[in-house]
This record gives sequence, C-alpha cells and structure tokens, in this order.
Amino acid sequence: MKSKASPIIILVIIAAGLFVYFFGSRMFWTVQPGERAIVFKPYTIGLDKTNVYEPGFHVIAPWNKMIIYNIMEQTREERMEVLDKNSLSISMDVSIRYNPIYKKIGDLHETFGKNYSDVLIIPEVRSAVRSVTGRYTAEEIFSTKRMEVENTIKEETAKVLKVNNIDMRALLIRSITLPPQIKEAIENKLKQEQEALAYKFKLDKERSEAERKRIEAEGIAKYNQILSSSLTDKILQQKGIDATIELSKSQNTKVIVIGSGDSGMPLILGDK
Repeated sequence: MKSKASPIIILVIIAAGLFVYFFGSRMFWTVQPGERAIVFKPYTIGLDKTNVYEPGFHVIAPWNKMIIYNIMEQTREERMEVLDKNSLSISMDVSIRYNPIYKKIGDLHETFGKNYSDVLIIPEVRSAVRSVTGRYTAEEIFSTKRMEVENTIKEETAKVLKVNNIDMRALLIRSITLPPQIKEAIENKLKQEQEALAYKFKLDKERSEAERKRIEAEGIAKYNQILSSSLTDKILQQKGIDATIELSKSQNTKVIVIGSGDSGMPLILGDK
C-alpha cells in the first residue's frame, strides 16, 4: 500500500512544483514600503478598486494581476515657454512635488493609468502656469509678485489634481528667463527705485536728527530760563561759600580772603 502511494505523492509534489514554477510569479507578490497595490480580476469583477494592498507578502489567484503603485513623494521638473499679460515670451523652470492618494489608486488607475504623471500632472501644471502668467506683466512675474504668482499656480493646480486623486505637495518656480533687453530694463528700474528709497531714507533721517536737536535746544533754553529766574543773591552767595569750603580742602589752596570783592564773595589768593 505504501509503495503504491509513493509515486502519487511524488507526482503531486512534481505537479505542485511545476505549478509554482510557471504560475508562482503571478501568485506571490511582495509590496514594498512606500508602495500600495490593487488587483485586476479579469474573470470576475474586473478592477478591484476597493481593496488596497498594504506593504507585505500577498498571494493572489494566478489568473489575476496585481498592479503596484509608488505612493512616495515624487518630483517632476518642467521647462516651458509662456506669455505674460502683454504677450511677452517668458521661459520658466518649474518643479512639482506630489504623490498619489494611496486609498484612491484604484480610481487613479482606472482613469489615467500608471502613466498619470505625463497624462494628468504635467498637462495640468502647464495649463495653470499659462493661465496665471497671462494675468501678470513680466516685471511682476520676475520681481515684485513672483511669490504671488507661484502660490496662485500651486493653488489652481492642486485643486484640479486633488479631484483626480493626486496630492500636490509643492510647486516651485526655479528660474525665470526674460529677453535680455527686458531683463536689463527691469533691473535698471529696480535699481533706480532702490536708490530713490535710499535717498528718501537719508532725508528722513536728517529731518529726524534736526528735529531732535531742536527739541534738545528748546529743553536746554527752558531749563536755563527756569534756573535763572530761581536764583537770588543769597543763593548765589551760599553757592560761593560752599565752593570756597571745597576749595579750601585742596592742597593747592594758599590764602582765602572772606568777604572781599564787590559782591562780598570770598577770594582765593596764591597757591603752593
């Protein structure tokens, strides 16, 4: 009995090995960290958008297909030619950082496929950049309103991408290139504006200093006026006596005559 069963077991093992060899690559899947997966079931429900597979080892039927998506933050860089408000040609380098919303990769795959970056993201970014730059002049885009332009492009792009299951992390204008003559004209204008601001600052500073000195002078004059009106002959004599006493303590004092002079103030004569 045992000898008859052995060939059957061997055949089963061989069949299982052949099955795994030919179909194992379609049955056994490993989803890496930073990835999510969905399964396409051609003989039942089609694309299973509900079940999103987490990182780890998974086994599926060999007739089904697992579709793995990178959900980590990704970057694309684009160079594009756009027109400003006055139809002036501007060259811009833009960086986009984004990632798919992992719970919605089934919907993303059904609508755009794994090539969603070229099919969805880049066209939407280009459209938003052209739309926004067309509202500003080259000078505003290049200098005074660059941050505003950048934020507006990001907001308008992020709104569209969010609806299509993409999370826009950032959009940065890396560089703006203008025709040489336009760039030179803008830079000269900015230089003149800076010089005018510096001159105005200098004038304001001088006016402030003049005002400070005027207030200081008025204070000193008022102080002297109050002091003069408060001094009497008796007070002056007392001040003189106090000063004489202090001077008498000095080693350089030789002779002190009390009550001399027209005012009756002490006189100090000679020294060592």
